[in-house]
Amino acid sequence: MEPQLFNPAFDSLMSLKEKQEADSKGKKKEDPPKPKKEPDDTQYFLEAMSGVEPLKGPKKKTALNPDINIWPSHPAPDDELEAMAHLSDLVSGAVDLDITFSDEYIQGSVHGFDRRLMGKLKKGQFPVQDHIDLHGLTKQEAETRIQGFLRKSYGLGLRCVLVVHGRGLNSENHIPVLKERLPTWLRRGPIRKIVLAFSTAMPYDGGTGAIYILLKRGKAGL
Repeated sequence: MEPQLFNPAFDSLMSLKEKQEADSKGKKKEDPPKPKKEPDDTQYFLEAMSGVEPLKGPKKKTALNPDINIWPSHPAPDDELEAMAHLSDLVSGAVDLDITFSDEYIQGSVHGFDRRLMGKLKKGQFPVQDHIDLHGLTKQEAETRIQGFLRKSYGLGLRCVLVVHGRGLNSENHIPVLKERLPTWLRRGPIRKIVLAFSTAMPYDGGTGAIYILLKRGKAGL
C-alpha cells in the first residue's frame, strides 16, 4: 500500500476555495444604490394641479347691462349739476381766474394780470371788435353759444369782445341767471385757456347787462 502524499482534509479545503473563486469570477460587481432625487417645485406644482380642468367661459367679453334701478328716478336739479361741475373744476385745477362778483358787478382775471390793463378794460378803453347777444337763450344754449363765439374770436385774432347777457328782468324772480353762470363758463374747458380778463361793461355798452372779455393773442387750431 502506497503512502498518501496529501492530507484528505487539506485537499477538500482547497477544492472549496477554488469553487468560491470560480463563483466570484462569474458574478459582476453590483453598483451601489443611487440616492433618490428630491422632486423640485415644478414637479410639486404639476402633481398638485394634475386633474384640474380650466374653467370654461365665453370667448368674447360681454358688456354688463347696467341696472336701471340703481340710478336716480329723476335728474339732479340744474343748480346741483352746476355745483358738481364747479367742484370738478376745482379738483382738476381748471379754476385759474380771480373773480369779484356782486349783485351788479362782475370782474375776473388770470393770476397776476396787470392792474393797469384791468383798469382800462373796466373803463371800456379797449375797442370792442365783436359782440354776441344771449337774450332769450337757455343756460345750455347760452353756454354753447359763448364757447363757440369766443373760440371763433380767438381764432380770428380778436382781443376784446362784448357779451350781452341781460339783467334777468324777464326771468323768474328777476334773477340774472346767465350773468351768474358766465364766470363759471369762462373758467372751465378750452375757454379758460384763452380768457385774460372780463369786466362789467360801461353803461353805453350795456352796463350791468353785458361784460367785456379780453382774450389772449389768438392762434388757429383751438
